[in-house]
Amino acid sequence: MAGREPGAVRGQPGAPNGQVSAPARGAVLEGTLERITFANEETGYTVARVDTGRGGDLVTVVGALLGAQPGEALRMRGRWGSHPQYGRQFHVDDYATVLPATVQGIRRYLGSGLIKGIGPKLAEKIVEHFGTAALDVIEQEPQRLVEVPKLGPKRTRLIAEAWEEQKAIKEVMVFLQGVGVSTSLAVKIYKQYTDDAIRVVKEEPYRLAGDVWGIGFKTADTIAKAVGIPHDSPQRVKAGLQFTLSESTGEGNCFLPETELIAEAVKILTVDTGLVIECLAELVEEEGVVREEIPGEDAEVPTAAIYLVPFHRAEVALAAQLTRLLRTSADRMPAFASVDWDKAMGWLRRTTGAELAEGQERAVRLALTEKVAVLTGGPGCGKSFTVRSIVELARAKRAKVVLAAPTGRAVKRLTELTGHEAATVHRLLQLQPGGDAAFDRDNPLDADLVVVDEASMLDLLLANKLAKAVPAGAHLLLVGDVDQLPSVGAGEVLRDLLAEGTPIPHVGLNEVFRQAAESGVVTNAHRINAGEHPRTHGLDDFFLFQVDEPDVTAELTVDVVARRIPRRFGLNPRTDVQVLAPMHRGPAGAGALNQLLQDAITPGRPGLPERRFGGRVFRVGDKVTQIRNNYDKGASGVFNGTQGVVSALDEEAQTLTVRTDEDEDVDYDFAELDELVHAYAVTIHRSQGSEYPCVVIPLTTSAWMMLQRNLLYTAVTRAKKLVVLVGSKKALGQAVRAVGSGRRHTALDHRLRAA
Repeated sequence: MAGREPGAVRGQPGAPNGQVSAPARGAVLEGTLERITFANEETGYTVARVDTGRGGDLVTVVGALLGAQPGEALRMRGRWGSHPQYGRQFHVDDYATVLPATVQGIRRYLGSGLIKGIGPKLAEKIVEHFGTAALDVIEQEPQRLVEVPKLGPKRTRLIAEAWEEQKAIKEVMVFLQGVGVSTSLAVKIYKQYTDDAIRVVKEEPYRLAGDVWGIGFKTADTIAKAVGIPHDSPQRVKAGLQFTLSESTGEGNCFLPETELIAEAVKILTVDTGLVIECLAELVEEEGVVREEIPGEDAEVPTAAIYLVPFHRAEVALAAQLTRLLRTSADRMPAFASVDWDKAMGWLRRTTGAELAEGQERAVRLALTEKVAVLTGGPGCGKSFTVRSIVELARAKRAKVVLAAPTGRAVKRLTELTGHEAATVHRLLQLQPGGDAAFDRDNPLDADLVVVDEASMLDLLLANKLAKAVPAGAHLLLVGDVDQLPSVGAGEVLRDLLAEGTPIPHVGLNEVFRQAAESGVVTNAHRINAGEHPRTHGLDDFFLFQVDEPDVTAELTVDVVARRIPRRFGLNPRTDVQVLAPMHRGPAGAGALNQLLQDAITPGRPGLPERRFGGRVFRVGDKVTQIRNNYDKGASGVFNGTQGVVSALDEEAQTLTVRTDEDEDVDYDFAELDELVHAYAVTIHRSQGSEYPCVVIPLTTSAWMMLQRNLLYTAVTRAKKLVVLVGSKKALGQAVRAVGSGRRHTALDHRLRAA
């Protein structure tokens, strides 16, 4: 699936869920759009004020004014009605744009932000020079724009291109308006298919769910119904089956058992089971999905597993590549096959000034002698020092060591730990538009030892790309904490590698070192992992503020982050403190907390530019995170989970700039802002691989289903210095007791055993 469905913002002034008197139908209203009071760019629902040119007060209009801009002359069809709170309103069913003819109208039209590159000041200059002919010049003789002072050929060309694009988008919007597509999605559909947009929407509406970020099956299904695709069409049923599998991969599964897939699809599609079975068989035959029998829970009864093709290929390829790496006779670090380990450990002791424990020494030997190895352990158990020791010994033998981690924050930590440059896995592989990697089996990395930290975050697709890029004879070491939450993407790679009977060598570190044991954060992380209640009294780095009501929990969380922690510990609430919530929804969920925290930390101020997108407002200084992989952004793509701070907002160029944790400036067009969400608070799942000086964790019984031990353990282990819990003891007790919802549907462990 290309993206999850955006939700509508309800309860806005004049919104259709208010009580409205029976409206008169079939009316026509003409006027100039003066201002937009409210606009939800995700749904297209707009509240605006219109000047009818007859004197008197402005008229309120409400409805799907897709793409309409202040200054435009509109001809609207709809109906009059009356709202008990907001009075008389015109409800717009559809509208047509009539280009403004007056100097004032043209100036406002051009300065509205409709055309990228023209803001209010430039609009003033253009209209001052060309008068009422300004729009005709842009339309027919755009090269004449160079006559305007300080407007050169390059910018003139960009304005002409933007004018043509917005004209084409408007034509597509007129069509899409009738099938319920929002402004922002209409722009994306046009950019994806350009002149083919209307044909695709009419003939292949379900393609949208796979091709266009922000459109899921439900939106595509609504469009398909509007263009006349039958409810029981095989096209619809096959798309529904693929959607069901795609939703399941979003929940971490690599496949679904056939019976489960059929039952889910029947529920979603509301069609006969027989039709779903027939269409699934056709999909398998057409190679749209893969059906494979794999061992089930009962060894005597196999499971019919249904995969989306990319996930089946990745799982098969990852198992095969790991097996090849393990079995190859080549060795790019042959010196360690015959090294005097006593001498090596003595040299290491003198170099680092510390001695390895028995488990750490075993891990060092394993990583330097085995082609594939896994090192696991919880906080304070010495994983970091073990990795540093492995890197020191490898470099002492002139080995080429490559260090990587899934996130920018984890990369910084790995670089500081080893003293050698690390990179994100995405940048290491140089992922390109479309997701292909520059490094693969045909063009492997120039490395003798590849070390990947925070390996619990590696999903199936990324792990497969990584394994392919490791050259034969090189050593691959995966380092992580298997007790943390599994990856956000599909798979449980680290857990599968450690499953009983797989051939992957591994060492688990479980002894907490004395110095680490003095930390309340480390001690309580291990207590939680063992199913014990954390100590919340008498510690100077682990606190519980006990409140029961979710609303009060949210208010107290904001107070703790914005005022109490900065005052007592001197930490910056934007850069040093991270709120980690069990879930997105709810009064104390990440969504609600982001709005409250933004108001407290980055409030709106006169003169501070801001941009509204859907229900969110972006300001300079906002803490944000990327929510999809976008291989076209930045130097080497920007990936799901990348955090940063909004550093600039250009209303004329219609771009917002984010300074990421990887110290890269990335520009976003305003139409791309659905790729960003605020990150003052993030879900615990999104925090994986990151580390913060302080984490604040709101725990409420409203998040009951999400409260699980590995969730709380993951949140606590994200803190370097300080943990503050805010919420109820009942919710905390549930999180400690609940052991999780079981394994994901994966078969990597089976494939490794079979190999």
